[in-house]
Amino acid sequence: MADIFCALRMGIVFCWGNDVRNQFDSTDFYVAPGWPGRVFLSLFYCNWMALCCNLLNLNFGCPIGNRGYSAANGWFRMREDKNSVEVFDKSFSIDEEISQLTKLRTEPTENLRKTTYPRQKLPIPIVRMLSGREAMGRFTVADCSHAVGRYLPVNGPWCIDSMDSRAYVSQFSDDGSLLIAGFQGSNIRVYDVENQWKVRKNIIAKSLHWTITDTSLSPNKRLLAYASMSATVHIVDVGSATTESHANVTEIHDGLDFSAVGDEHAFGIFSVKFSSDGRELIAGSSYDSIHIYDLEANRLKSRFEAHLYDVNTVTFADETGNVIYSGGDDSICKVWDRRCSNSDSKAAGALSGHIEGITYIDSRGDGRYFISNGKDQTIKFFKRKGSYWDYRNMAYPSKAKNLKHPRDQSIATYRGHAVLCTLIRCHFSPAHNTGQKYIYTGSHDGCVYIYEVITGAQVAKLDLRGSTVRDCSWHPYYPILVSSSWDCIVARWEFPGTDAKPILTKKRKLRRAYIDVSMFGKKDKISIIELVAIDEESN
Repeated sequence: MADIFCALRMGIVFCWGNDVRNQFDSTDFYVAPGWPGRVFLSLFYCNWMALCCNLLNLNFGCPIGNRGYSAANGWFRMREDKNSVEVFDKSFSIDEEISQLTKLRTEPTENLRKTTYPRQKLPIPIVRMLSGREAMGRFTVADCSHAVGRYLPVNGPWCIDSMDSRAYVSQFSDDGSLLIAGFQGSNIRVYDVENQWKVRKNIIAKSLHWTITDTSLSPNKRLLAYASMSATVHIVDVGSATTESHANVTEIHDGLDFSAVGDEHAFGIFSVKFSSDGRELIAGSSYDSIHIYDLEANRLKSRFEAHLYDVNTVTFADETGNVIYSGGDDSICKVWDRRCSNSDSKAAGALSGHIEGITYIDSRGDGRYFISNGKDQTIKFFKRKGSYWDYRNMAYPSKAKNLKHPRDQSIATYRGHAVLCTLIRCHFSPAHNTGQKYIYTGSHDGCVYIYEVITGAQVAKLDLRGSTVRDCSWHPYYPILVSSSWDCIVARWEFPGTDAKPILTKKRKLRRAYIDVSMFGKKDKISIIELVAIDEESN
């Protein structure tokens, strides 16, 4: 009955709105005398009051207020501001299995729903979820994702650091306590997230060629591997007490040679990753190869040709380390299963879908699904089963934007961002606080794009008003997102952010700039989110 009443109320508003539409002036808002106009105005205010209550997560028994609001599942789809926007692709479709898996991770459990809305399938306001927890005990991971996942980090940006060279890498540690940022000018900085983003370690890289192409933090957060356009990957101890780590001056940066015996050509490393046990490093190179380095034996374990052209990205499919995903400039995503082949050089599968080279692959962590960013300006969502232009200095051909690979094996495609000039990266949103219901990516137009997995909707566009955003990272527990861009800035986005007005200027005179603000803004604004996050960590 509540839903019927709500629909009738909205219908009356729209119908009577046509009767009095001509009675509105373009400059002065008024309603002409008469009972239709008065009723219209009262219903108009009634609906907006309900919406305001909904935005504040208040529940007064109103059907609209009970629905909850977010940029992803908002009932009012017409809302749009500078950072929250919804763009739907009518042709979008996705595999039913991944749709159900995502819903299981992001929808409240039956026990929680029984204590709140036992008869209605509606989003549950956080206030009611917290009251329901008193009766049912701790939140599950799905309950926490349902609560915190609606708060996208769209407020900002606030400057974390400003350098005099392009930022290429920005990644949180697995527990979110550290942030790693790599710059073209030989600098790698490790920030202490829980201590107002202060620099814990400033690393001056050794034997840098062109730029820091990638970094990887070991599972125990003790060692950091960094790569550039050379065959040597360096290891530095980030757990030491030394703040200034100058290669082989204040600290030793061990060099790991990824070239094999007989390699005749010089090459660079585009991507490097630690295994989950910290015993191996895998890398993708411009030698069209995948390299596997045994850290315990301190030697190159294997090198094999993986793609026809540069291998731009490699990653492990899950924590076992048995399966590897790779992508290259031959526009093919390949799957390598180290258990079922005597030779690493034989791929277990090849997945097509992109019509241009692949810049980055991120695994969902379950060994079955992964996403890839491509130079054809799309993100492809894959399920594990198979005209030339230069993206560095040319715009993507407009005629090719709607082209589709004749044997496209992806289960979904996400469009809207721009992949030009560099190997721009895409990622799944964190499992702990969003249930991986979003996909986010940097873009050549200076923005960070956030897409909803199930619908393909572009739910947020974070505009830095600057240069190319190559990498970005979502905090694993809080609604905080950090981006690194070519205008030399590492910036953060939050929900709800602070009261300070974020200001970013393109021209900077200072080499370094720190903003001494609280990490999460005012306590009263995020107390509910903190309670949910703390409850999640206690599990």
